[in-house]
Amino acid sequence: MNWKYLPLLGTIILLSACGENIPVPPGIVDAYEEVTLTPLPTDTPEPTETSIPGGAEGIGLAFYKAWEGKDYLGMYSLLSPQSQALVDSRTFVEFYEDMMEAATVLSVHAQPLSAVQEGERAEFGVRVTWDTATVGQLTRDHVVDLIFSDGRWGVIWGESLILPELDGGQRLYTEHRIPARANIYDIDGDALAYQGSIITLGVVPGQIEDEEGLLNALSLVLNMTPDDIKFLYVASLPDWYVPIGDITGEVMEENFNLLQPYIGAGLVTEDRLTRLYTPEGIAAHIVGYTGYIPAENIDSYKELGYRGDEQVGLVGVEQWGEPYLSGDRGGVLSIVGPSGEHIQSIAQQEPKQARSVYTTIDRDFQAAVEQALADAIETHPLAQAGSAVVLDVNTGAIRAMASYPDYNPNVFDALRVNSEVELGRVLNDPGRPLLNRVTQGEYPAGSTFKLITFSAAVNSGLYTPETRYSSTGTWNRLGDAFIKRDWLEGGHGTVSLSQALVVSCNSCFYDVGFNLDQADPFVLPNTARAFGLDEPTGVEGLPENGGLIPDPEWKLENVGEGWVPGDSVNMAIGQGFVQVTPLQMARIIAAIANGGTMYKPTVIDRIGAGGGAPEEAWPAEEQGQLPLSPEYLQVIRDSLRKVTSSPQPRPWSMPLTPGLLVMPRPSLIHELMELS
Repeated sequence: MNWKYLPLLGTIILLSACGENIPVPPGIVDAYEEVTLTPLPTDTPEPTETSIPGGAEGIGLAFYKAWEGKDYLGMYSLLSPQSQALVDSRTFVEFYEDMMEAATVLSVHAQPLSAVQEGERAEFGVRVTWDTATVGQLTRDHVVDLIFSDGRWGVIWGESLILPELDGGQRLYTEHRIPARANIYDIDGDALAYQGSIITLGVVPGQIEDEEGLLNALSLVLNMTPDDIKFLYVASLPDWYVPIGDITGEVMEENFNLLQPYIGAGLVTEDRLTRLYTPEGIAAHIVGYTGYIPAENIDSYKELGYRGDEQVGLVGVEQWGEPYLSGDRGGVLSIVGPSGEHIQSIAQQEPKQARSVYTTIDRDFQAAVEQALADAIETHPLAQAGSAVVLDVNTGAIRAMASYPDYNPNVFDALRVNSEVELGRVLNDPGRPLLNRVTQGEYPAGSTFKLITFSAAVNSGLYTPETRYSSTGTWNRLGDAFIKRDWLEGGHGTVSLSQALVVSCNSCFYDVGFNLDQADPFVLPNTARAFGLDEPTGVEGLPENGGLIPDPEWKLENVGEGWVPGDSVNMAIGQGFVQVTPLQMARIIAAIANGGTMYKPTVIDRIGAGGGAPEEAWPAEEQGQLPLSPEYLQVIRDSLRKVTSSPQPRPWSMPLTPGLLVMPRPSLIHELMELS
């Protein structure tokens, strides 16, 4: 603690004590109500006036108004010359800042009570209420002595003007009481993140009795070769402690009989409590991870009752759920003496139990989706990254979400053995494993956008689902210099608009985009936005980008060029400037499947009970309806069903699975979901 203020402040208290001690009666007026100042009862001769003339009342009010506004320098300017002679402005300001921080004070409210003046001395009664982050509200009645000196009224200052109980170099101290961090579960209550024990296994080379046995035991438990283990300590001095690896409390319990003979005979175990995730890091992009509070956020966390040195959620559900997972902090506010000895406790508030967060995913299914995605990418010669998302079409609940490459959130535990190296690999990986490609990856929509183009066409009145188009394999309405080709050489022949959706006929949708542009270049962009594109979906807890749907105004402002028909032609098949996230497109597919309702995607199923609060279900949230009539929506549904049964050529191939709706894209990315 910093006691640099004490010699000066002790002298000031003596000066303050020389004034008349006029008690202030209990106040009965609300802190925010205007009151009339009245004389205070006193054993001294009754004052001749009931209000303070010459500005003393204004000085008293201004002093506390400055405190309310954290204007400590302004408060100092209102001190009497005698008080200012005993403490400089910097010391005064730092003392108030330190005391307010020590007491976790968020705000100060002052209510004038009454006042009295006698000659060149005056007293001002005021009720002060602190709102604190750890002990709730604290209210005290203050008596302020003022003196008229050097032609002005000034406050005679002492430590008791901060808190009446403070005396003789004492200070405030808050003991924080922090509830244990709650867990993150899957929908069935299987843990995804939890508080648990980590045991660091280390060796002291000079104490090893059975090196071969120890190395073999550590090899089995840590999944390291005996040679790799020995390499870590072989160059160390005999009495050095060398950490080898970490295991969880559960693993230690399973292998205790194997390791026990070597404990104290070269093997040292160190146990600590930490945040743990599944060994495989399942659902890392959903769960997120914890870490120390970033320096730029410490002040805002302290306002919530944090000390500032805790670990908090930094991303994912860990960050989103921080108010639930961390509970409500409590504490004890005490007065301590110059040497830190406890004098008295003046306020306390018990902490409230943290509440667990239950996600919408099933841990085993999530792991299976992650593995399937990894297998597909690792066996595809050109693939380097990818994502997958499974939505409940009737609620928006995310049942699985995978992004590849991924990471294991356990690497963010800074105290783990070799954590610096492992974290460095993640942070420096060119594959960007921390990126959640489902919500942050922005890509051309490709042929999935044809659903939107179809909708814009039939809603425009220019087309019906039966409007015919002759596909020859090429399309040249932009001129011979801009000939576009279909993916199927020779074209698809004459097809209706709904059939064009089944076979993913590019040239048909080029033509639709061109004609819509001629009618109104905003038709396609506005329809895309009505499908929820060009803005984030609002999924809780996950970092998210909104993609991009261009229009003439956007292009002029951002590219510096005017809109041309080719922009609409490209947009019609999801190319050009169009950017979407996989989650945005999955939400559209889900809405088509459920009959047209767009739901806000969510990974939150419910909040557990705790701190006096009951378990809280997380409701599904409707975000609107697709801009399609039931008739046209059914045409789209029927067309998508035919994708898996049509004998016509398709730009992709896959096994046909009953009960599944598969939407084709020439890019070979398939949106897959189960129809209810």
